[in-house]
Amino acid sequence: MKVFTTILILIAVGLIIFNLTLLDFEKPFEGNSLVALIGIVASFCAVFILLIFRMSKKIEDQLKKQ
Repeated sequence: MKVFTTILILIAVGLIIFNLTLLDFEKPFEGNSLVALIGIVASFCAVFILLIFRMSKKIEDQLKKQ
């Protein structure tokens, strides 16, 4: 499961970088820039959710060992 979440985190970070290249910093809320901005926010949310999931699995494993 750790490898799977790592791969998903790397994909999300890759999407953040890709969407940053599409973002027009002069007009961030128009046209394709808005789509890129939404993609960046969604990718950050995915990374945070995956990190929370990984932490919860670590806590669950520690509780099972006790």
